[in-house]
Amino acid sequence: DNLLKQIEPFGATFHLNQEVTLVEKRDDGRFNLETSAGTRFVTKTIFIAAGVGSFQPRTLKVDGIDQFDHSQLFYRVRDPVRFDGKNIVICGGGDSALDWALNFVGKAESVILLHRRDEFRAAPASVAKMRELCDNYEMQLIIGQVTGFESAADGTLSGIKVTGADGVTRRLPLDYLMVFFGLSPKLGPIAEWGLDIERKQIKVGTEKFETNVPGIFAVGDINTYPGKKKLILSGFHEAALAAFGAAPYIFPDKKIHMQYTTTSPKLHKILGVESPVFD
Repeated sequence: DNLLKQIEPFGATFHLNQEVTLVEKRDDGRFNLETSAGTRFVTKTIFIAAGVGSFQPRTLKVDGIDQFDHSQLFYRVRDPVRFDGKNIVICGGGDSALDWALNFVGKAESVILLHRRDEFRAAPASVAKMRELCDNYEMQLIIGQVTGFESAADGTLSGIKVTGADGVTRRLPLDYLMVFFGLSPKLGPIAEWGLDIERKQIKVGTEKFETNVPGIFAVGDINTYPGKKKLILSGFHEAALAAFGAAPYIFPDKKIHMQYTTTSPKLHKILGVESPVFD
């Protein structure tokens, strides 16, 4: 919150809840950039400050089941109403799986919670409530793992195959399948932008933290260089030097002067503070 407050005087524009999916170099040296929301930019420089990467859901490892992504197989719930009156199976043993299972009881036609073991990483109160609902036949808990699926004649997902600890495989009919196996950090589209990457980190030079692609800079935990220390302090240092490195691309004919918040009247005006008067 304090950092956002510091940024306010500079009038930065934020585009949130979007993932950059495309970066391509233009003939004029600038970049075309596009996001998952379809937003497009043309820019002279790019700063990548993606931490350890974007956190993506751990997916279900069953060959071919990904064809049902976003139609009957979901790793996030964006529209809970669509599941009302439907037969749903929820996979997972953490808070997300338990919370959504409890939420859909009484709304969905049927709720089955599927987990590989009869132990959970969710809040004890949620686990207790789930067991109570199972005892009252308001939902069902099945111990096992998804090992296959079945399709209907029209190509829709009609059921999954679940193998239990006893080695027996059973069929579970369903309308929708939700999977909550947690999140894992991944580079995602960043890996496709032609950058030098070493062990899932972007290689940079320490003079201005520029990547092998001129005009693209990487700061913070996403980058790597000899002696790298993953500290917030280091990230600020890297960003400052990268900003000076980017300036010639943005203002090729302008000389950049070093200014200090303690003495610069220009910065005082932007920040809304009075310039000190020295006797």
